[in-house]
Amino acid sequence: MELFLVVLGILLMLLGIAGSFLPIIPGPLTSWAGLLVLHFTKGVELSNTFLIVTAIVAIIILILDYVIPAMGTKKFGGSKAGVIGTTIGLIVGIIVPIPFGIIIGPFLGALFGELTHRNDMKKATKAAFGSFLGFIASTFMKFLISVIYLGFFIVKLMEHDASWF
Repeated sequence: MELFLVVLGILLMLLGIAGSFLPIIPGPLTSWAGLLVLHFTKGVELSNTFLIVTAIVAIIILILDYVIPAMGTKKFGGSKAGVIGTTIGLIVGIIVPIPFGIIIGPFLGALFGELTHRNDMKKATKAAFGSFLGFIASTFMKFLISVIYLGFFIVKLMEHDASWF
């Protein structure tokens, strides 16, 4: 059972890191679930305070993930169409096998979204750039937290007596 929990925890950690880039999976929350699974193994000590603080951080990051791209878009004069375009562009960028699709997709999606909202290329490009910057910032933030949670996982696992492997 211990080995199953550890393997499940590692899978959740890796899924959490992937979720930092995939809009469907809440990366930091999934990584936190990996920490929670590790908590239920025998001999690994994660305090309730640690679990609560890391859960709160994961929830705050989840909320900021929606706020930051919108702030970037608004800061650069964009609309909701730009934010929607960014999300659609991200999904297309992941699915379509083009180089750097995950980076190009959100920018082009924001640009096309803004162009459908207004027919001004200069303003649409500026808003798309803001939306893209917000997307990059929130993605980096999710990735960083997920990697930090993976580090916690590894350290706690290494501190544990792994004789049951």
